[in-house]
Amino acid sequence: MEKFLAKISFIIVIIILLVSCNATKHFNEDEFLLTEHHFEEDENSIRPRKFRNTLKLEPNTKTFGTPLKLHIYNLAKQKPDTLFEHWFYKKPRRPKRMVNLLSKKQVVNLKNSYIKLNERIQDLGEKPAILEKEKIEATKNNVKAWYWNNGWFNAKISHEVKKDSSKRTARIDYFIRPGNAFMIDSLTASIDSHVVDSIYQANTSFSSIKIGKQFKTEDFDVERERITRLMRNNGIFNFKREHIKFTADTIDTDGKVNISLRIEDLAKNKQLPDSLAQGYQLKKISEVNIFTNYSIDNKNAIVSDSVHYKGYQVYSFGKLEYKPKVLTDAVFIKENQLFSEKQRTQTFERFSDMRVFKYPNIQYQDDPRDKTGESMIANVYLTPREKFGFSISNDVSQSNIVDFGLGFNTSLLVRNVFKGAEILEISGRGIIGSSSDAASSSNQFFNVNEIGANARLSWPKIAFPIKTDRLIANDMSPFTSLNIGFSSQQNIGLDRRNFTGSFSYAWQPKKRISHQLDLLNVQFVNNLNLNNYFNVFGNSFNQLNNLALNYQEFLEPSLFETNQEGEPTKLIIPQGTDAFINELQSTNVPLNDEENQLASSIIERQERLTENNLIIASNFVYNYSDRLNIEDQAYFQFRGKAELAGNLLAGLASPLGLESNDNNNYDLFGVQFSQYAKTELSFIKQWDIDKKRVIATRAYTGIAIPYGNANSIPFIRSFFAGGPNDNRGWQPYDLGPGKTGGVNDFNEANFKIALNAEYRFNLFGSWNAALFVDAGNIWNVMDNVTDENAIFQGIESLGDLAIGSGFGIRYDLSFFVIRVDVGFKTFEPNPQGGDWLNNYNFSHAVYNFGINYPF
Repeated sequence: MEKFLAKISFIIVIIILLVSCNATKHFNEDEFLLTEHHFEEDENSIRPRKFRNTLKLEPNTKTFGTPLKLHIYNLAKQKPDTLFEHWFYKKPRRPKRMVNLLSKKQVVNLKNSYIKLNERIQDLGEKPAILEKEKIEATKNNVKAWYWNNGWFNAKISHEVKKDSSKRTARIDYFIRPGNAFMIDSLTASIDSHVVDSIYQANTSFSSIKIGKQFKTEDFDVERERITRLMRNNGIFNFKREHIKFTADTIDTDGKVNISLRIEDLAKNKQLPDSLAQGYQLKKISEVNIFTNYSIDNKNAIVSDSVHYKGYQVYSFGKLEYKPKVLTDAVFIKENQLFSEKQRTQTFERFSDMRVFKYPNIQYQDDPRDKTGESMIANVYLTPREKFGFSISNDVSQSNIVDFGLGFNTSLLVRNVFKGAEILEISGRGIIGSSSDAASSSNQFFNVNEIGANARLSWPKIAFPIKTDRLIANDMSPFTSLNIGFSSQQNIGLDRRNFTGSFSYAWQPKKRISHQLDLLNVQFVNNLNLNNYFNVFGNSFNQLNNLALNYQEFLEPSLFETNQEGEPTKLIIPQGTDAFINELQSTNVPLNDEENQLASSIIERQERLTENNLIIASNFVYNYSDRLNIEDQAYFQFRGKAELAGNLLAGLASPLGLESNDNNNYDLFGVQFSQYAKTELSFIKQWDIDKKRVIATRAYTGIAIPYGNANSIPFIRSFFAGGPNDNRGWQPYDLGPGKTGGVNDFNEANFKIALNAEYRFNLFGSWNAALFVDAGNIWNVMDNVTDENAIFQGIESLGDLAIGSGFGIRYDLSFFVIRVDVGFKTFEPNPQGGDWLNNYNFSHAVYNFGINYPF
């Protein structure tokens, strides 16, 4: 930790030195650095970001008010090749001495390395924004063009430059007089092709160009895309976007714009070859052929197996290895239907999602049997991926219990297992690690281990006894998955065996919406090393031990460890702890009310965290995201999950004759099954400011209510707070519940609120940084916890939201981001009302290491 703090201090010193540098030291006498620009529209100040990507001259990017990238750029030497030559020949004997020492080739390499080093420094930085008349005029022209494109055809722009000769800096003020905006007054269409005109006139209500709407150039781009998409989805195979022409008339229109749309028929386009200049016509699909194992090697081979299935011809070069239905369900191009670009795109996407074939090749050709030229044959060429895939990987891990762990992973993938495009994935994982909390008394470094295996079978359909096509159609990319997993831990906490299984469906009804339904989700947790409980949960042991020392007369002296004077110091685990708990439960110990509540809490927590868990649940996940791609930094995402557990078993308890336990709840195979309702909601919103600056926010809440056969939530289904992806001022499980102050080793509860906000910005190159504020906590609600400090009491409990803040450094490796966040406890809730900035210092900071962004 001291080394890490030293590195942070070194970086801060370097930044201070950079800030103190003179940014204009390399300037000529007539050069000025642009440090500020201001835009004024009709005497109202406006933000430059309004004209994003149009400004040719902008001030250098600032970090905390300082042009850090400019200072980094200035670290590079000007004309490094000349400087090297000057240094090399400065002393007469130096060239000969260097050549004898290194060789001529190495001297040349040394010079090139020196030049490349300075170029690399410049790449990390940012060129100075030198005031240039040409760039000012280009900026004015681009801003004027922006106004013109948004309907202000008579916009006028002037500017004024203010220079500070002593600092060699300058400011530019732009004055914009946009005038009145032009509105669309009429839209007339002139379309030569009767076919195209019919389709266009039937869909004019969807046009982005509306009468009375302000003129905007982007609306015409949108309309071109709409018309092109409309034609190509309604049978016009050879329609091109370039065929659409718009003209705007503003002469003597008194601020109005008359729009004319012109689409010539192909037969009038002299630039097209004769094969295309036959005029637009509706194209119908007369035949659909599917080639299941096409490749360059067999492109001239003869088909040896084929089948006709529901209007499709399925061919194979060799024996057909796929069920026809799974292929035809993925092809949305239909026989006797008009050509549709949308159907071709859907076919591309479906086969890609299946992961059995490479990206398909779909080609169309005129049907030679149709002399009118209105029919086309669609050929779908599929190239199978390798049937088997195998991978081995390893990783390094760390957790609350495992101080250092080495993980080994293997995975076997088998495609088209049962000829229905199924994918079987069998994976195994093993971890060996070192833990100071291990149950083993061995002095070996690697004293903990975990092994696990998982098998997953998925296939591209909804497997259900009743047909679901009307609810979940093939174009929603449906999948069914069957999962079975097992893991076993030794010398890790209580040790456990974990069995999991699920039968689930996934589908995407719309491009931005996805659904997942776990029809059956089963988990059985078997704790093996119950005697290690008070070794793992040290805070609970300390509380129990203090009670035992106060009432040691109720226990045999042999149940305590003693000091040199023979005085008892602590209970022996597990003999002493078990004996004292038995005494407490027998009510023989005369506890006061406060001690009795503490004892009850310790016993209840031990029973809950050591009991085996059987969870049979169903859950549904809804996800919406308007993110276009991974590069899109301005988006909104919502995720909701609802889960019900135990209802099926509760309904069958009496018919099956399940036995009741001491708590009057039902057991199955000797384990009390869980029954609860749980829901989670998550909102993420990001704003892309500019120049790799982003504001990211998240709001999350979750609640799990036990009922029926349970009075608490299983530990593995409860909520915790703190950690690298939550409230970064606290370690995982250290925060809450409520204002209890995190007295337990692993604090968890059944209600959670988390709020996060980050300001992300680029430092230089691939190095990014962030400032963040996190707020959140966990509480108990409607369960068996009686501590009022841990229970959510309504709106007044929102005052117990813990607040953490801090900063982070991130390094972008393109395919993932390495992240280090330093979190400080800003507000800590407690029964006295809470403390502000009480531990706001590096000695109490939490260092969070993570991969990728926290949300």
